[in-house]
Amino acid sequence: MKTLLLYRHAKSAWGDPHLEDFDRPLSPRGRKAAPTMGAALAARGLRPDLVLCSAAVRTQETWRLTAPELGGTPELKVLRSLYLASPAQILRQIHGADAEVNCVMVIAHNPGLETLSLQLADPSSNGEDRARLAEKFPTAAVAVFALPEQPWSALHAKGARLTEFLRPRDL
Repeated sequence: MKTLLLYRHAKSAWGDPHLEDFDRPLSPRGRKAAPTMGAALAARGLRPDLVLCSAAVRTQETWRLTAPELGGTPELKVLRSLYLASPAQILRQIHGADAEVNCVMVIAHNPGLETLSLQLADPSSNGEDRARLAEKFPTAAVAVFALPEQPWSALHAKGARLTEFLRPRDL
């Protein structure tokens, strides 16, 4: 099985009205949540081989604070195309992962991540987690999907099983 981790960036700061949205850093709450999420993923044995990260400041900071908790040295691709990307744009990036990669993490933004998560979840997905995901995909949350052993390019709607939806407030 392959694993896909769709990770919404941690809570960002809105304190500086002169900053462009792209340049907003994490808030203190976000800086606390990111390593907590990293530790929760590591405790579950969820360590990415490839990280596809939006180029926005808040997503890169989320990764920098999550990574030490995970250990290892996954390949990191920082992509401007993931900034406020549509579900189709995110899926296109996932499709580009090498077949040998077993676990892909995407760190990006809503509404794209939430919509893609709901599109990917097949009928065998965890019902309680799917309901919580459909309600809201909060900052620093991670949707965990199991996929059949196939090329990443074969991933399609209803083609993955949502196994867990981790939210910072539940940890």
